[in-house]
Amino acid sequence: MFDTNIYSVVLKRILSRAGPFTDDDFTAPGADLYQRLSTMKIFGAGGLGCEILKNLALSGFTDIHVIDMDTIDVSNLNRQFLFRHADVGKPKALVAAEFVMARVRGVKITPFFGKIQDKDENYYMQFAFVICGLDSVEARRWINATLVNMVDQNNPESLKPLIDGGTEGFKGQSRLILPTITSCYECSLDMFGKEKQFPICTIANTPRLPEHCIEWALVIEWPRVFPDKTLDNDDPEHIQWIYQVAFQRAQTFKIGGVTHSLTQGVAKHIIPAIASTNAVISASCCSEALKLATSCNPFLSNYMMYNGSDSVYSYTFEHQRKEDCPVCGMLARDFHAEPEWTLGDFIDHLNDTDTVQTKKPSLRTAEKSLYLQFPPQLEEATRPNLQKKLNELVASGQEVSITDPGLPFSVKLRVYY
Repeated sequence: MFDTNIYSVVLKRILSRAGPFTDDDFTAPGADLYQRLSTMKIFGAGGLGCEILKNLALSGFTDIHVIDMDTIDVSNLNRQFLFRHADVGKPKALVAAEFVMARVRGVKITPFFGKIQDKDENYYMQFAFVICGLDSVEARRWINATLVNMVDQNNPESLKPLIDGGTEGFKGQSRLILPTITSCYECSLDMFGKEKQFPICTIANTPRLPEHCIEWALVIEWPRVFPDKTLDNDDPEHIQWIYQVAFQRAQTFKIGGVTHSLTQGVAKHIIPAIASTNAVISASCCSEALKLATSCNPFLSNYMMYNGSDSVYSYTFEHQRKEDCPVCGMLARDFHAEPEWTLGDFIDHLNDTDTVQTKKPSLRTAEKSLYLQFPPQLEEATRPNLQKKLNELVASGQEVSITDPGLPFSVKLRVYY
C-alpha cells in the first residue's frame, strides 16, 4: 500500500529547487499548490491508460476520471500490468481503477466503461485538462474538436489543454494542444497516412511482401475454403489457420517474414504494442500534466517524437497551426479537382485524401444539397447527383461543406478546377 502523503513529500522536494529551465524569478510553491493538486480533476482515456493512471496517482493527483470502452483480453496481460488473468473479460476502466485505489491510499478514480463520445461538453468542462492515449484516429479527432468547440473567449476556464500520446511498436509521440491557441490534432492529420491497402491483383498474382501473403489468406483463401464461415480475428484457431496458409504461400514465392505476430497484426489491423514504448510516452504525457499543474518547468511546445527501434532517439518541434484547419482555423481549405470528375469521383478522392479522411460524407453548397447519406429518403433523392459532372454542380472557387457522422465538425473546401 502506497500513501499519497509520501509522494507529496517527494513532490515538494522536486518543486522546491529551481531547475535549468525555470524562470529567474522562480520561488518555491506554497501549500496551496499541493492542495490544488489534490482537488484538481484530471481525465484520461485510452490504451496507454495503465501507465498513465499509475503515473498520475503517484504524482500527487488524487481525483482522476478514466474512460475506456474495451474489456481485458489475454493479449493485454504482457504489458498492461494492472490486470491479471482472472480479470479477462472485465472492463479495463473498472479493473484499473480498483487496482490503483487499492494500492495508493488517498486516490479517487472514477471509471466509465464506454466511449468518450458518450459524454457531452458539460462532462468535459469539469476537468483541468485531458490526457488521451487513444488508439483511434476518429476518437482523437472527436475529442480534439470537442475541446476546441468548448472554448469561450470570455471564460478562461473553458480552455482545457489536451495532452495526447500514441505508440506504434518502438515508435511513439506525445504532444500538448492548447485549443484555439496552438495547432490542434486536425492541423496535423496529414502526418498520419491512411491505412495501407494492397491491390487485389498483387495479392492474387505477384506477392512481394509477407503482408501480401497474409492478405491473400484472409481475403481469398478463407472465403474459398470456408464459404459459409465468417473469419473471427479473435479466434486463435482461425488466426493459426491464416498464419499456416500464408506461410506456405510465402515459401512458394520465396518471401520471408511471415510470422504469427505479423499475421495477428495484419488480420486485426494493429501494430504490436511494446511495453517500453508505452512507458516512455506515458511518462512524457504525465510529465506535461505535472508541468501544467505546477508551472515547475516550461511545458512542451508542442510535439515530441520518439524512436526506440535503433537505440533511443527523440526530437521535439513546434507544429504550426493551419489557418485552413476545419476545426481551429478560420479559412476554407483549397481543393483542386479535375473537370472530368463526377461527384462520385470527388467523394472517392475525399475518402483517400490524408487531409480530409471522411468515411460517409454528406456534401452541400450554400445553395443546395449535393449528396446526403442520411436519412434514406434524402440519400435516394440526391443519389442521381453522384453520376453528374462535378463542374455542373459546383462552380470553380465555390465552397463545399462536408459533414461525416464520425466527426463533430464540418469540413469546408473551396473547389478549384
